[in-house]
Amino acid sequence: MAIGYRIAEGSVEGYAVKTLCTPDGSIAATFVPAVGMVGCSLTHRGAELLGVRAGVARYAASGSTMGIPLLYPWANRLSGLRYTVAGQTVALDPKSPLLHFDAHGAPIHGFQPAALHWQLTRTDADRSEARLQARLEHRTGVPAFALFPFPHELTIDVCLRDASLTIATTLRPTGDAAVPASFGFHPYLRLPDVPRGEWHVEIPVQRQLFVDERLIPTGASAVARIEPGRLGNRTFDTPYTEIDHDSPFVLAGGGRRIEVTFTGGYPYTQVYAPPDAEVICFEPMTAPPNALVAGGSALPLIAPSQQFTAAFTITLR
Repeated sequence: MAIGYRIAEGSVEGYAVKTLCTPDGSIAATFVPAVGMVGCSLTHRGAELLGVRAGVARYAASGSTMGIPLLYPWANRLSGLRYTVAGQTVALDPKSPLLHFDAHGAPIHGFQPAALHWQLTRTDADRSEARLQARLEHRTGVPAFALFPFPHELTIDVCLRDASLTIATTLRPTGDAAVPASFGFHPYLRLPDVPRGEWHVEIPVQRQLFVDERLIPTGASAVARIEPGRLGNRTFDTPYTEIDHDSPFVLAGGGRRIEVTFTGGYPYTQVYAPPDAEVICFEPMTAPPNALVAGGSALPLIAPSQQFTAAFTITLR
């Protein structure tokens, strides 16, 4: 009989993975260090709660998001191929294999996973928790540095404790310049054996950001209230802010309740629920879409003497 948490080793689609497991095995969370530290599985009593979509290999090859991917160094879209931050202007190469683009030609979700070379720095499990930690060094000499020339170190700390999976991300500048923090995550959540229309959702946001036809924020916003209830035929691909941090985002049905809580550093979200897929995403974001281009006070700048941590938790009830 298991008396403590454990970390199992295995492989998914040919890639080595680490799986954090609760003592009774009822909850397991799997990550792929070599493919951008993507979370590729979250199971509850053997049922998959993540949208795996086209899978790990496709994500590695093309950046087609799945599971719980990191969106870095920017989440969501940029309105163009040039941005200026802290007096430094960067021109993105539209032919770079490290970038991917949406249907409108906008750079979306930062770098391809192949650009993110993570080094595992911790794998611990004991009676109270299981924990993975990985580090990414972004510096001169890394191919992606020309597209985001701000020296820094990024650390992801994944912790499974009780019925909660927490992912904390820390950005620490390693040069003499400030580093913009505009990353996020894109957790694809699903309820097995429950039709999409019957999913109960709760979205605790208070302000919607208006977007243009390319889904780029226009600068306008309005008070928003999304009534809790059945997802029904509602669809979303919408950015929000003024999140009620006392209330979680919720997906519930079929005897399960999944809660997503932004525990710090994430004042923005993109809610994504397309009509043609059995997934919903409550995406934690440190800045709104297009923040690198638009700039302003909504874009955090982390000074060389500081560090910045953002975290969110997925809890299963």
